[in-house]
Amino acid sequence: MLALWIVLGLIGLVLLYGVLTYNRLVRLRVRTENAWSQIDVQLRRRYDLIPNLVETVKGYAAHEREVFEEVAQARANAEAASGVRDQAQAENQLTAGIRRLIAVAENYPQLKANENFLALQEELTGTESRIAFARQFYNDQVQSLNTLIQSFPSRIVASTGGFQTREFFEIEEPARGPVSVRF
Repeated sequence: MLALWIVLGLIGLVLLYGVLTYNRLVRLRVRTENAWSQIDVQLRRRYDLIPNLVETVKGYAAHEREVFEEVAQARANAEAASGVRDQAQAENQLTAGIRRLIAVAENYPQLKANENFLALQEELTGTESRIAFARQFYNDQVQSLNTLIQSFPSRIVASTGGFQTREFFEIEEPARGPVSVRF
C-alpha cells in the first residue's frame, strides 16, 4: 500500500513538473512574440521617417539620384521581408542606404542647418535607439526560450508541446568612424 502511494506521488510530481514547464514555455513564447512585435513597431516607424528624410535631402541634392533610389529600394525590401533572417538582411541593406544618405547630406552645409532635416535626423536617431533596445529585449527572450527548449528534462515537454527554437535578430551594428561615399 505504501509503495502505491509513493508511485502515485512520483507520478503526480512528474505531471506537476510537466504542467509547470509547459506553462513556462508558453509564457516565454508569448514574450518572444511580443518582443518581435515591438521590433516591428519601431521598424514601421523607421520606414515612415525615411521618405520624409529622402525628400528633404532631395531638395538640396537633386543630382544624387542613385542614393535616393538605393534607399527607396532598400526600404521596399525591408517592408516586404518576412522572417527574422530576411528582416535582418533587409535592415542591413537599409541601414547602409541611410548611412550613404546622411553622408550625402554632410556635403551640403545649408541642408545640415535645415530645421526639418535636423528634426528628421534626430527622430531617426531616436528610432534607431528604440530598435536597438527592442532587438536586445527580443534576443534576450529568444535566448531564454531556446535554453529552456534545449535543456533536459524540459526538452521532453517542449518536443511534446511542439515548441520550436527561434532565430536571433542579428543586424550589423552601426559603423564606427566615417562613412565612405563615392560619387
